[in-house]
Amino acid sequence: MRPLIAALALCFTLPSAADTLLVDNVNGYTLTQDGLTQFGALLVKNGKVVETGARGAFTQADRRLDGKGMTLLPGLTDAHGHIMGQGYLQSDLNLTGITSKAQALARIQAYAEANPQAQWIRGRGWNQELWPDRAFPTAEDLDAIVKDKPVWLRRVDGHAGWANSKALSMAGIKDNTKDPDGGQISRDNQGKADGILVDNAMSLVEEKIPARTEQENRVALDVALKQLSSLGLTGVHDAGVGYDTLALYQAKDANGTLPLRIYAMLSDVETLSRVAGPYEGDHLVARSVKLYADGALGSRGAALLDDYSDMKGHRGLLIHPVPELKKRIKAVIDRGFQANVHAIGDRGNREVLKAMAQFGGPTQRNRIEHLQVVAPEDFDAIKSAGIIASMQPTHATSDMNMAEDRLGPVRIHGAYAWRTVLDKGIPLAAGSDFPIESANPFWGLYAAVARQDHQGQPATGWYSEQALSREEALHAFTLGAAYAAFQEKQLGSLEPGKAADFILVDRDYFKVPAAEIWQTQVLATYLDGNPVFVTKGFEQR
Repeated sequence: MRPLIAALALCFTLPSAADTLLVDNVNGYTLTQDGLTQFGALLVKNGKVVETGARGAFTQADRRLDGKGMTLLPGLTDAHGHIMGQGYLQSDLNLTGITSKAQALARIQAYAEANPQAQWIRGRGWNQELWPDRAFPTAEDLDAIVKDKPVWLRRVDGHAGWANSKALSMAGIKDNTKDPDGGQISRDNQGKADGILVDNAMSLVEEKIPARTEQENRVALDVALKQLSSLGLTGVHDAGVGYDTLALYQAKDANGTLPLRIYAMLSDVETLSRVAGPYEGDHLVARSVKLYADGALGSRGAALLDDYSDMKGHRGLLIHPVPELKKRIKAVIDRGFQANVHAIGDRGNREVLKAMAQFGGPTQRNRIEHLQVVAPEDFDAIKSAGIIASMQPTHATSDMNMAEDRLGPVRIHGAYAWRTVLDKGIPLAAGSDFPIESANPFWGLYAAVARQDHQGQPATGWYSEQALSREEALHAFTLGAAYAAFQEKQLGSLEPGKAADFILVDRDYFKVPAAEIWQTQVLATYLDGNPVFVTKGFEQR
């Protein structure tokens, strides 16, 4: 593949051809095409798996790691996350999990007081569905605590934002400002702009926010990479990478400081137009493009074929008119890139399906990101078009408090339908959509298997007929994710010749009660047979 930014030279130092690592005394598992395989020892040479065997089967090695009987799994890949967003969350205002508007306002005020130098108060994570009245907040709420500087807070799903009056004024938003195409300026009963902006309307405010500095970006990236490695992730499919961020990733890949594999989806056709072609480095690949069809269910921006059950006359939003959406999908495919399109509602999914069937094919491995609500009659067509379902198990357990309100008792059966996807023969890759959800892949594995929250509710699982087996869930985070990135021959399992990406964890994923899966702790993470995260007691010698 040709480099996207050709000025950067690769200088990553790979393990020596003579370097061998022996990982012994483990409770090892890996998936293969033939199913699940168990082993007690793993032999690695030059960063690649040589073979697996029984405990004590191998003796000669340059480096040794005693697994102390702990469980060893292939490194996990999150097939849909946002690495820079994860890093920014550590410095911005984080409203994730707040259970009332009063608590949210108290945290905003405390953050503003602790950061008097900030030109803007910005953050994300609020979710009105967790609040007692489930009502959207307003600019007036924010004005009561922060009036002298702009405030901009993205909703948990990233498809709506909450602004104070200062931010609205700086964006030029007035009561009579027209809704942009693919967006909505929310208004109260008197027609006054109330501070909530949905989808494309968010750009009216966001284009006024000062760009982050180079140093801020580097710090955010390093923080995120460290966190992700500590959670057992050896790969992330980064869903929306701009040109400058791509350059930052390439620089780290070139100097050998990327502690996980990034499969970058370029940010829409605007970024695609700036690159020469696909790129493949040591730990960075960029050969796909992230596009958008619609918004999100929580903010009622997901495009539905019929009215929202809890808002008659409203069917959500398409980010682009259908001809423009088709034009963008075709442009990506014509450039030889994989098209990965965000689609939540059943109309959004149908429009993407039709375009992909028209312009692509099974060898293209185009992806629908989320595939959250699908009309039952469309699943077979998705299979025929060779589309990959890139889905996020924790979305179901986070959305179960409002999804049926939005969709009603019939459409809900085509939502978060992982079992239907597999039964139809559609390839499935799993992720989290962090920082919207937790980046911890064991939370995703638990949600896929149990379809319950961390308190074990609902007792029988939410629409449990759509649950996955433990093996199927692990496949979606390993081989399924690898297939979705054209990497199934190099990654996703611990078979001879594949990259030695693996993790040690503190419990047996396949044998512990399902309720314990999300509590799994990572003890060590290895990439190419080299440690990128290790807890005390699991250092190699």
